[in-house]
Amino acid sequence: GAENFSQKMNSSFLQSKEWFDFQKSLGRTVFFYERGGVKTGIIKLPLPFKRSYLYIPHGPEMDFNQMTGGIDNEVRNLIQYLKNLAKEEKSIFIKAEPLNARVAQFLAKNKFKRSKKEMQPAKTVVLDLTQTEDQLLDNLHHKTRYNIKVAEKNGGPVLQGGPVVDNFWGLMKKTSKRDKFSSHTKEYYEKLLNFFSGQSGIRTKLFLAYHQDKPVAGLILLLYNNTGYYLHGASDYDHRQLMAPYSLHWSVIKFLKQEGFENYDLWGIDPRCWPGVTRFKL
Repeated sequence: GAENFSQKMNSSFLQSKEWFDFQKSLGRTVFFYERGGVKTGIIKLPLPFKRSYLYIPHGPEMDFNQMTGGIDNEVRNLIQYLKNLAKEEKSIFIKAEPLNARVAQFLAKNKFKRSKKEMQPAKTVVLDLTQTEDQLLDNLHHKTRYNIKVAEKNGGPVLQGGPVVDNFWGLMKKTSKRDKFSSHTKEYYEKLLNFFSGQSGIRTKLFLAYHQDKPVAGLILLLYNNTGYYLHGASDYDHRQLMAPYSLHWSVIKFLKQEGFENYDLWGIDPRCWPGVTRFKL
């Protein structure tokens, strides 16, 4: 049922068949559940000491209109399936991050507790790309408009596809050290950029901004349905006066508009944990 599965689920790329295929390519085990108006993909993730947990990104998804047998029953069937699966896989807990608040309430009714640690950001900013370029520029903070001009004067960003991950990885190492967050491995970024070959519903692209032939900022963009997602970004703090991230994002916005995308999702803000990043995205 995985083929069928992807046609019906089109809300989050994290619940798309392509994303689960990508997870498999990383060596992770993936499970699918679909019955009675409930459907979800589940990823098994490793923990220390040979343990694991089950993770449901942006799911489960529930079509309440399809639940002829009663919502509570269908939710209970899912929970029973998850419990059995956890037992079989020797997983010590199940983590779900549903997009729908009503789904979350049904999980809470069934002994799911609110977690302190989120895997996907709970809040995001989405830019409406159906506006004209002039409208988009007018809506930017005047300082941001100025920064884009400065950045474009200092050297234009270059759009790159393909495997120039070394440049991005160099920037990522600097960024994660500076901002004290742990990045993925270099192999992960390589796979993320190379796995989605353009045939599938998901595409990924690497954008890099250069100054005098040296990469100074980069981002990985994921394209799905009518939205572009800013998944990963990195920049060289020593060259911060060049304002490269501004022209980089402006290039992405122009690229997305040209390709007919309707939204640019900046993927995650949190004023408490990432004040700088949040300010920049807003």
